[in-house]
Amino acid sequence: MTAPFLAPPAPRAEILSPGEVDLDAYFARIGYRGPRAPSHETLAALQRAHLAAIPFEAIDVALGHVVDIAPVAIDRKLLAARRGGFCYEQNGLFHRVLSALGFEVHGLLARVLLGRADDDLAGRTHRTLRVTVEGAAYLVDVGFGAMVPPEPLRLDDPRPQETAHEPWRIASSGGLTRVLALTEEGWSPMYEFSDEAHTTADYVIANWFTCTHPSSFFRRFLVAARIAPDARFALMDRRLTIRRRGAAPERHMLGAADLERVLSDTFKLTVEPNWRPLLARAATT
Repeated sequence: MTAPFLAPPAPRAEILSPGEVDLDAYFARIGYRGPRAPSHETLAALQRAHLAAIPFEAIDVALGHVVDIAPVAIDRKLLAARRGGFCYEQNGLFHRVLSALGFEVHGLLARVLLGRADDDLAGRTHRTLRVTVEGAAYLVDVGFGAMVPPEPLRLDDPRPQETAHEPWRIASSGGLTRVLALTEEGWSPMYEFSDEAHTTADYVIANWFTCTHPSSFFRRFLVAARIAPDARFALMDRRLTIRRRGAAPERHMLGAADLERVLSDTFKLTVEPNWRPLLARAATT
């Protein structure tokens, strides 16, 4: 009797390993000279410095490229080339930095709720982080674009948590944790997640969908964001929005030349020649 055909075993999915990172290069990139001990003070200071220095942007996706989220590719782009990136790059880098400093870090995949109706559920496509420090667990995010949480948010505290920009709130129920910010419309849900472990393949699949699916927000718009100590800056095609705490949002419509200037001056990006057709298209929408 012949032996039955056996397919070769599939590669085993491994829990995401944070990998190595050049801490000196990272600290130079974000202009950080503070303490490196794994404390809440260090965590909050790093998050603020990262958000101010490394802009959120998905220009490669808008140009039709699939973003490489391998650690070496992220470091080449965000550290060496001084580009920005989106959640898989930003929080992937921050995960490795915090792990190298001795923080306990777990990667999460969240379902984006911002801008969606209650019955219009998206897939889990946002990468974020849970960090445990000094006996408490915090949500930490440097990759959620225009409405990124500006500081670590304590996950076991349902009360409003003040930040330098707006209050935030954590609501947990039925195994899901929802993250909300107080905006002009009231308490607005940003995203939600569960605590299950994720593998490298989960992030690769979510990144592939975000980069390639026709419904992906980042394929359809020129998007950039940055959060400074006193303001949030958000660009969607030619619409620049500036939000300062306690003030009405400022909104500006930009032409192609203005887009180049704003990408350089506000978002700290060096405009590359192959971006110009995208900027010209964005200026007409």
